[in-house]
Parts: sequence; C-alpha cells; structure tokens
Amino acid sequence: MGRWYKENSNNSIVVSSRIRLARNLSGMPFPSRMNDEQREKLKQTVKSAIEESNTPFAKLLKYIDMSSVPENEVMAMVERHVISPEFAKSVKNRAIILSDDESISIMIGEEDHIRIQVILQGLQLEKAYDIAERIDSLLYERLHFAFDSQLGFLTECPTNLGTGLRASVMLHLPVCEAQGEIQSLSETVGKIGFTVRGMYGEGSKSEASLYQVSNQITLGLSENNAIRNLEIITNQIIEKEMKLREELDTLKLEDLSYRALGTLKYARIMSSKEMMNLISKIKLGLDMGIIKEEINPIELLVESGPFMLMSKKGEMTAKERDIERATELRKKMT
Repeated sequence: MGRWYKENSNNSIVVSSRIRLARNLSGMPFPSRMNDEQREKLKQTVKSAIEESNTPFAKLLKYIDMSSVPENEVMAMVERHVISPEFAKSVKNRAIILSDDESISIMIGEEDHIRIQVILQGLQLEKAYDIAERIDSLLYERLHFAFDSQLGFLTECPTNLGTGLRASVMLHLPVCEAQGEIQSLSETVGKIGFTVRGMYGEGSKSEASLYQVSNQITLGLSENNAIRNLEIITNQIIEKEMKLREELDTLKLEDLSYRALGTLKYARIMSSKEMMNLISKIKLGLDMGIIKEEINPIELLVESGPFMLMSKKGEMTAKERDIERATELRKKMT
C-alpha cells in the first residue's frame, strides 16, 4: 500500500488531517518514572493486546521494536510524520505498532504509555477519528486505562487530561505567510483554544509554508465537538488564504511558479531549505491551475528529506545529500 502522502489531495490548502489519542495503563507509573523492566512489560502488554485480538483490523498492524530500527530510518519516520520528534529522541525501550501504509501508528513509551495516531491526506478529520476510535476500543477490550470520573483519561501532562485527544490539520499557507498574516491568525485562534505550530508540531518551525493547527483544550469538551470546532476554524483559514490568493498578480505568480519548476527540474545541487521553498511555490502554482503537470509536491517534499535520502542511500555528507536530492528530484520530475 502507498504511504499517506503519496495521494494527491483534492483540497489545495489542507495537506493532511491527524488524530492523536493519549492513553495510559492503570497500575503503572508514567513513562518518565518507569524503569527498564517496566518499560519492557509495557511493550509486551500492548503488543499482546493487538496480536491476540481476533479482529481483521488488528491483523493489518505490525509490531516494531524501535531498538532494531537504524538511526537514519528513525529520523526518516519523523520526516514521514509516522512518529513524533519527541519519540525519536530516545528509542531505547520504545516500540511502535504500524499499518502498512503508515496512516496508523501506535507509539509505545513516549510521554504517555500509548499514543494512537491516525494521519490521512486532505481534510478527513472525522474519518481519522473513526479509525483512531476503533483502535482505542480494540485496546480497551484487553487493557485497563487510567481514568477518573471527573478528570477523564489521565495523562502525564495535565494539558492532555480529559479526552486525551489532539486533532490537527496541516495547511499550506504561502500567501498568508508572505503577507505577514500568520501571527495575527495564531493570536486569533489562540483565543478560542487552538494553536498554530510548525511542520512537525510543538517547538518546530514552519517549512514550505506548512503549518499545523490543532486543539489545545481536552478537558470539558467532547471529542466530536473538538473536531467540529477545528473543522470550522480550518474552513475559515482556507477562506482567508483563498481570498488573498485571488488578489495576486497572475503574471507574477506564473513567473514565480515556473521559475521554481525549472530549478527543480534542472538543478544539480539542492539544499533541503531551497527544495522546500521551491516546492511551496510549485504547489501554489498547481493549486491555482497555472502548472498543469502531474506532480505530487508533498511526496517530493517528504521523500527528499535528509534522513529519507540516507535511509535509502546510506550515510552522506551535507554536500552529498544536496547532490543526491537534486538527482532524485530530476528523476521524479521527468
């Protein structure tokens, strides 16, 4: 099965939708207080819950002990948004349960015992939540989650108490960014319980004009309401970006898009930063109907990441990566 980012989104602005559920097992200390023996027990307990399930759905998932994964592939998984940067910092005594297309990942032993993540192309929050809820129910049948009648699901960080739900969308906002609207947007959504972050979530910077918008409130609000509110916010941001796009000079936009396309097609050396900048311009040209070629800019962006390249080709210096990146991009563009 193809990975989630290999599909072309029908929505020009929403790149992906993600649902994450945080869960902890009762009777076990939180991960920050666990010793090696307890961490091993946690991994085997969650693994057994999946493997012993008789549902066809569970059989689509595979268990991977992170200690067996090469370092470059671990970081490549971050670039593919399969695992969080925090999870990748220390893979000792950690494991992941993964679907073939990597749209489903269950991280074991991060900040919480279990982080269920579902990521889908485009604006598909409800579908992503339905899948995450099925996994949650599957695990709930065999595991005892830490739960309080007033506080909801108990989590290591108090900001995740309640539903333990983080719903997010990744948006391509090149014109909002160029016109200095991101700060204003961030302040506006912050007042109603949402946050705007970079490409890889908390603490990360924006790359290729990609931003994550997610809920901050998990206590006192149902999962369905949180998702519905995020969809409303997302549609308002889409409307703002589209309005700004309509005001652009068409000739200048054509020139910008085709210059980026030509560079990507013929360059011999390409840094990661330059590649992201060019792909953002190409995506804008594609979405505005200027560039007619069959190109999946998100696939190009993800698969040209430094660790994605090294996971396929082996260890390289920065200059070797830049040469390899340009070579791979030329091949894919033709």
